[in-house]
Amino acid sequence: MVTGGTSGIGRAIALGLAEAGADVVASARSIQEVDEVAAEIRERGSRTLEVPADVLDRASLENLHAEMVAAYGKVDILVNAAGMTRRVPTLECAEADWTAILETNLTGTFRACQVFAPGMVERGWGRIINIASLATFVAFCEVAAYGASKAGVGALTKSLAVELAQHGVCVNAIAPGFFPTALNQGLLDQTPRGREVLMRTPMHRYGKLDEVAGAAVFLASESASFVTGQILAVDGGFLASGVNQ
Repeated sequence: MVTGGTSGIGRAIALGLAEAGADVVASARSIQEVDEVAAEIRERGSRTLEVPADVLDRASLENLHAEMVAAYGKVDILVNAAGMTRRVPTLECAEADWTAILETNLTGTFRACQVFAPGMVERGWGRIINIASLATFVAFCEVAAYGASKAGVGALTKSLAVELAQHGVCVNAIAPGFFPTALNQGLLDQTPRGREVLMRTPMHRYGKLDEVAGAAVFLASESASFVTGQILAVDGGFLASGVNQ
C-alpha cells in the first residue's frame, strides 16, 4: 500500500515494489490517477486495486484497508508518501497553510499507520516506510511548516519502531535528497535555490526517481529484518557535505 502513490516519489516506489514482485496498491484522491498507475503496475505483472483514498479522511483509509484485506488477505507493507509543501516566509505563513501541511504530511502518516499497522502486529510481520526529508535534519529557507512536519515524521518513525519491534514490524523512513517532482519543480528549475542545492550536493546533480525506489525495496524486504527506527538518506551526499570546493 502506497499513499500518495500516483505521482513523484510515491509513484516511483509503487512501481519499484511492483517490479520487485509485490502486489501494490497505489492510492491517492484522484481515481483517474489511481487508474493510470494501476495500469502501469499490471504491466509489471503485479496485482492491484483501483481504490482512491485521502490521508485526511480516516474512513477512506479504513475502506481501502478493508478492500485490500478482502482481495489479498493481508497488507504486509505500508509506504507513506502523501505530502505537500508551500514556500512562504515563516512569519507570513497563514495558520491555515501551516495546519494543512502538518495535517497532510505528519498527521496523515500517523493516521495511515493507525489504520494499517494493527493487522501487521496481529500477524507478527510488517514493514512501514515513511517518507521523511532532508528537512527532517536541516532547515531550508521559508518552508518551516514542511520542515516541522518532516521532523515530526522522523520522530514518529522512531517511536513506532520502538513500540512495534517486539511484534515483528520494522518501521523506517527514507529521506530523499532533491528529486525534481511536481511538488518541488518550481523551487528548483533555474533558480538560485536550485543552483545552491547542486553546489551543496557532492554528486552535483539531482536524483532520478528510480534511485529512491531501491531503498524502499530494501527496507520492505527480508534483507532489512534487523533494520528498524532508521532514516535512510538517499541524497547524493548532501547531509555528509561541508565545504565542496
